[in-house]
Amino acid sequence: MIINSSFISRISGLKWDAKYEELDSFDSIRSLPKPSKGGAAGAFCFCVDKLVIVYANKRKAWEIPGGGLEEGEIIEECITREIKEETNMKVLELFPLGYDTLTNPETQEKIYQLRFVAKVEPYGPFVADLALDGDITEVKLIDPNDYKKYFDWGERGDAMMKKAMKLIYNTSI
Repeated sequence: MIINSSFISRISGLKWDAKYEELDSFDSIRSLPKPSKGGAAGAFCFCVDKLVIVYANKRKAWEIPGGGLEEGEIIEECITREIKEETNMKVLELFPLGYDTLTNPETQEKIYQLRFVAKVEPYGPFVADLALDGDITEVKLIDPNDYKKYFDWGERGDAMMKKAMKLIYNTSI
């Protein structure tokens, strides 16, 4: 499935074109372009029957856990590390969802963002973002059906959530 859309960045105010493509295996992820600056990976994380979201203070927004690839990491290591840093949760299972290619129509700059779904469990209570930047200030577990109250990625987000729910619970919203 391919979904084309556009959005206005909350940070820069720039309009971006977005192309979301579903993926079915980690092998297909490895053949993609390396995630770029401003991109990398994000995961729809499920702890029992709740969706895990994080508050990114710099962007002043609720979002899914994720972040950038570090030197020498493969993408699965990246998303597992980011989930631990941002939520203090352990990844029990990880599945690929797809990826976004975000294109600035004015400059043609492209950002690639890989999307995953993960079953997680807490190591312990969330105290603070374990990353050095401390951007994540709150973690919330919500009913997955309520995700649009916190972030709305339009048709792309709906497709990702539908596939995530199917992978995690063998159901859909």
